Amino acid sequence: MTAQDRGVPVPEDLVTEIGKDELAERLDDPTLTILDVRSAGEYSGEAGAPCDRRQGHIPGARHIDVQELMQLRRDEILERLGPSDAEIAAYCHSGSRSAVAVQILRAAGYAARNYAGSWHEWSRDGSLPAEAGTPRR
Repeated sequence: MTAQDRGVPVPEDLVTEIGKDELAERLDDPTLTILDVRSAGEYSGEAGAPCDRRQGHIPGARHIDVQELMQLRRDEILERLGPSDAEIAAYCHSGSRSAVAVQILRAAGYAARNYAGSWHEWSRDGSLPAEAGTPRR
């Protein structure tokens, strides 16, 4: 649960988290890019943590492994993800790798937010959709 979800006022420019409910509501929102920063195997569903009830990724999510993201220059990030005025919601397995990714993306000029619950939370909710397959770049 984010500070916003708890009713704590947070200045708009400091909002760095997105919750499960907002993300689920915005799956078809063309103004939001969902970015999975786990390994390709975790994204495809071929690998993953045994604690997750399902394997795969959030539908429509693009993929850049955080290890790769850390090595990209700003111009390469822009080439991969598009204009820096885009809003990005990053996630991983438990929110740690995606927190690092959000810092990199914000430094590149994106309005990036971390889904702290990440795949660990999403995979446990059977009412939420999931996909498996080759990473979308």
